[in-house]
This record gives sequence, structure tokens and C-alpha cells, in this order.
Amino acid sequence: MKIDVHVHSRHSKRPSQWILKRIGCPESFTDPLQLYQIAKSRGMSHVTLSDHNTIDGALEIAHLPGTFISEEITTYFPDVGCKVHVLALNINEAHHLELQKLRRNIFDLARYLKDENILAIVAHPLYAINDRLTMAHFEQMLLLFQHFELNGARNNRENVVLRGIIARLSDKTINQLADAHDLAPVYPRPWEKRLWGGSDDHSALNIARTFTEINGIRDPRRLTGDTDHLQLTVHGRSATPLTMAHNLYSIAYQYYCSKFNLSRYAEKDVLVRYLDRNLRVDENRQSGLLSRLYLLWRHRREKITQTPVSDSLMALLRHETRLLIQDDPEFYADKNAPFDFDLAERRWFSFVDRASKRVMLHFGNHLIDHLSGAKLFDIFSTLGSAGGLYTLLAPYFVSYLQFAKDRELSLAAARRFTSAPAGEDEETFRFAHFTDTYYEVNGVAKTLQQQVYYALKNNKAYTLVTCRTDESTDQPGVRNFTPIGTHDLPEYPELKIFYPPFLEMLHYCYDTEIDHIHTATPGPVGLAALAIAKILKLPISGTYHTAIPQYAQVLTDDNAMEELTWKYVLWYYDQLDVIYAPSQGTRDELVAKGISADKIKRYPRGIDVDFFHPSKRNGVFKNNYDLAVRTKLLYVGRVSKEKNLDILTRAFKRMVADGEKVQLVIVGDGPYLKEMQAEMNG
Repeated sequence: MKIDVHVHSRHSKRPSQWILKRIGCPESFTDPLQLYQIAKSRGMSHVTLSDHNTIDGALEIAHLPGTFISEEITTYFPDVGCKVHVLALNINEAHHLELQKLRRNIFDLARYLKDENILAIVAHPLYAINDRLTMAHFEQMLLLFQHFELNGARNNRENVVLRGIIARLSDKTINQLADAHDLAPVYPRPWEKRLWGGSDDHSALNIARTFTEINGIRDPRRLTGDTDHLQLTVHGRSATPLTMAHNLYSIAYQYYCSKFNLSRYAEKDVLVRYLDRNLRVDENRQSGLLSRLYLLWRHRREKITQTPVSDSLMALLRHETRLLIQDDPEFYADKNAPFDFDLAERRWFSFVDRASKRVMLHFGNHLIDHLSGAKLFDIFSTLGSAGGLYTLLAPYFVSYLQFAKDRELSLAAARRFTSAPAGEDEETFRFAHFTDTYYEVNGVAKTLQQQVYYALKNNKAYTLVTCRTDESTDQPGVRNFTPIGTHDLPEYPELKIFYPPFLEMLHYCYDTEIDHIHTATPGPVGLAALAIAKILKLPISGTYHTAIPQYAQVLTDDNAMEELTWKYVLWYYDQLDVIYAPSQGTRDELVAKGISADKIKRYPRGIDVDFFHPSKRNGVFKNNYDLAVRTKLLYVGRVSKEKNLDILTRAFKRMVADGEKVQLVIVGDGPYLKEMQAEMNG
């Protein structure tokens, strides 16, 4: 017997995710009969629906073979209103009515389920549904219930931790919990728990992604609270943020299809066709040959005649869809291959990633053009692109945020019940250092290069994250992302602004389990670091390396630009948990501008006294340069005007003209070097 014990139909109406609430969308659109057909086509021998607090969907298919009635009950710990979901399998209408009366109190509900011998499974027990779940609540669940779910919509760590806890439970542990909570276990032998698998699908995309194989019975009517004679095996895979986001896009698309009947355009519009194939599941859907030929002809015709698209979000999405189809000749073929869960979510991620990059590039170019041209009021015209970008990416923001929150609770549970978190090395602290500059010639880049060197030397889990085109190959300790675009600054020719691939960076930080983010610069890469830290709920610190507002004034000769830059810099650094200032003077300046002194720490530059030591004197200047025995002025650093080297040049020339026996030695490189050499030759 194979069954997905946790699936939802259109009868689950109240959405739990704010993004669905915002558009007035129900939690699921799957028709019960369609759900039945999909589950059967994916190898399930039996089908049940577990809609939230209703059995209407299960009753719709109750006449079909291999079905039985179930529901997902929302219950509460009465002390703080902590929500818990419990699956009640193989119930009847009388059970449902009584369960709805008792569900406000989890203790009353658990006893009723036990007394009626109903198979009750705690769904996703380590998921804080309304952010009120604590370890104390989870401990009480272990006393109240016998069956727990490995949930196909939650992250792998959550399920691994739950397996580890269940495997390690003992009578001693249960007795300690009973004493601590003054709560007697509801079931006999309460340290023996059973694990079940369910997909928790809401979109039809992931039905049977996770399921339970039951050996010992064939008749589902024998599924009761007494399962000692059953052999249970959970099959399938856990989810990732990509899975959850794919589901959210799918539910929203199905909602708009229902509201505006978008599906009627699927055979004529390339974008709707792409959305339909990637966000809806219809095992019986097959388009006719004429429809496919028409769509193919239209695509090729538009590909030839259409020049670069307009700036609207829909135009950008359509253009990106055509490019994807051009790269995927299989798009027009009807496929009968088994549904590939991982491939489906990866393909959708790739589509959204590519489309969002185009929107981000358009938005970034417009913003910088308006700023550099002092067209401040024109900035508002770019806000539409920013809003469109947020709308496009919102399901991924929600998903990564949710999975990051789940991680914290799972680790807390692992520490509470096991010697160490399952699959987690507590000794490893993963640190990501984001910067807009690394390969350039400047002091910040040099400092960062030294930090990478010493982190590698001392075996620290430190990764420098940057973004540049001509250094696309990662180096040890450096993760370089290929930018989605670049922007040249006329005032600073050797410096380019690189637009980072935000979604890729977000996924990287989640996937590599970064613990702390540090930002070296407030540019586009620094903005990405700030957003990622907020989404993943990570601590973030930063270093105020450079007097950026003053540089803006020097480079543009515009006081208004300096003031505008100050507003941005202060806003940016005020978002950080800790700010490191290189000197007391810099710290005082930031405090005077309004940054709280409590969050600023002084971070003085160190000197390698072994490297800079008199014993290193080798006579290189004396032997290789025509330096007479006279007063020597030495400058070491970046050769650029913002260092006031033009003043140094004029002062030196005046001293020479006045007959001073002085020589000037410049060690370094930069955009002002050739001009400075030319002035010195005069």
C-alpha cells in the first residue's frame, strides 16, 4: 500500500503565506478528482485528502476505489495560542464534527483521538506555523502523540533532526519530559514513535513527492491508531526554498487562470504557454498538432521580426521566454516521461533568475544614469521597475526566509535531544565577506586580499564574495559571481559598477549555510549582502573603509552629490548590527552624522612588524635609483587625485623651485600616475 498522507485540494481555502493573502488567493486550487488522478499516475495505490479542517474534498472522491476520508486539523496549545497541525486519517463525518469542537485545545484533541483509536500524525512538528512554537511545545507533542510526519515540503535538516530525535528517545527521556511538564503520556510505550511521509502539496506539482509505503494491510479501513503490526517506509525527498517558491508561483498562477481564464491563451501566447507548462499539472493535457505548429510558427516569426523589447515587465518576461525556448528545442514536444520534481523547480528557478536579471539591469542603469545626471526627480520613473522586480522575486524571498527560520528551530531541537545537530558541525563558523572591489588597485582591495590569505592560512571557513567579469574563475577563498551587467562611471574611469546576480548569491549563502555576513562596501554587492542577511535572518556587520561622500564631491565637484551620498551611506550603515571604523576620527565623524556610537567599533590597521623591519633593508633604492643623499619624501599608496596628490605635486615643484634639496619617491599605481609623471617632467 502506497499513499501520500498529506495533500491539499481547493477545499483548503485559507492561505498561510502572506504573499497569497496579499492577492486574495486561496491556499490550493487542485481539484479533488485531478489530485486523485495525479496521485494514481505517480504510483500511489490509495489516495486521501487532508484539507485544513474540512472533509469536503475527501467526500468528493469517496466513491472512487482506494480512497478514505482524512483531514488536517489546526489545533492549539492554549497557553500562547501556538498552532499545531495534526493529520487525522480514516475518519468519518461524526469524527470530523467532534474534532472541530475539540481542536481549540491540543490536550483535549489528543485524548479524543486516542480514545477513538484514530490514526493521528503530527504534521511538520518542527515547523513554527505562527512563530510561537518552542522546545517546550515540541516536548509536550512527544508526550501527546505517537505518530510524526517527515514532511516533503520542509527542509532536509528538519526531517533529519526529527529522525534523530525519534531514534534516540528512551523511557528515561520520556519520564524526564513528563516530570518537567507535569503531563502523563497519552499512549503506552510513549518512547516508541512511528514516522510517516507526506508531500504537503498545495499546487499539484509535488503530489507523491514524499509518501509512505505500508506493509501489513491492504484495506485502508484497517488504518487505526493501533499500528504495531504495520511496517512503514517513508520514500521521497525533502524540499528546498526552490520547491516552496515553485509552489507559490504555481498557486498564484492557478488563481489568475481561474480569475481571468488565462489558459485560453496557452496555445497562442508563448509566455502563457510557458507558464502553463511549468506551473500547472494536468496529466491528461495534450495540445493538438495544429496548435503546436501555430505556436512554433508564431515564435519563429516574432524572433525574426521583433527587435529588443520594451521596458515593461511583461515584455521582458516574454522576451526571456522566447530566449529560453530558443535554447530548449524540446519545449514544443509533448512529453510522457515521469514528472521530475527536481528538474521542474530548477528550470523554473532558472527562468525567474534570468528574467529578474534583465529587470535588475534595466532598473540599475536607469537609476545610475539619473543619479549621475542629477536628474533626481526622474528617479521616480524607475520605481516601477523596482516594484516589478520585487513582485517577480517575492515568492523566493518568502521561501528562503521561511527555510532560514526553520533552520534555527531544528538546530535547537537537535541540541536539546542529541549530542550534536544532525549533519551540522558546530565548530564550523561560516563567514561571507561581500565586497564590490577586490581585483582593483586600491587600499580596500589590498586589505581584503590579505584577509583571504590569512583566513586560508589559518583554515578558517571564510569566503570573500565579489562580482566581476574578467576574473570569472573562483580562487581559493574567493567566490566570484558573473555580473548581470556593468556601468561605467565617467568621473572614475578605472572603476566599474557591477550588478550582482542577486538570486544566485542568495541561494549560495543558503546552500553553503553561511552564519555571518560582513560587508566591505555599500555598492551593489554590498546592497545584495544587506538584503541576503535580512532574508536569511543572519547577523551582518560592515567596515567603513572609505570616505565615499567626500570622494563623490571631489570627483563630481558637486556639493549636492556629496550630501545625497551621505544620506545613502548613513542609511546603509545604520542597517548593520556592527560597524568597524578604521580610526577614531572616522568613528567620531559617523557618530556626528547620527550613527549610534554603540554599534561602531574601532578597527585600526595593523602592521606586519616581521615584514616591515630594518633587517629587510636591501639597498634597492640606493643601487637602482638615482637618489642622492638628501631629504626624501615618500608616498606609498594609490596614485589618484582624491588622495590630494595634485597638491603634493604642486608643493614639491615649489620646493624644488625654491632651491630645496629634496626628492619625491612615489610607490604605487593608479589613474593619476601618468598625469603626475607628466607634471613632474615639467
